[in-house]
Amino acid sequence: GAAGGAGALAAAAALPAGPGTLAGMCRSIKTLRPPFAEHVTDEDVRAAARQYVKKISGFQRPAKHNAEAFEQAVDAVARATEVLLGQLEIR
Repeated sequence: GAAGGAGALAAAAALPAGPGTLAGMCRSIKTLRPPFAEHVTDEDVRAAARQYVKKISGFQRPAKHNAEAFEQAVDAVARATEVLLGQLEIR
């Protein structure tokens, strides 16, 4: 599964937000290709996609009126990530 899981997210939510903190806008998105990650799950891909959408939108949690657009963006980024990972040629 994704590194840290729900426990890490709950712990981060309790921290003050700000630059360089876990509760701040961006945590690192892990590399999802070999040799850095041998067993990438759908959850890993969606977590990376969600982090990317959070970063570029500037919203940690979108307002109700933006939720559909936010989730559609996560879906699109996840699909693009799966295509990219499937086409990469690692030498």
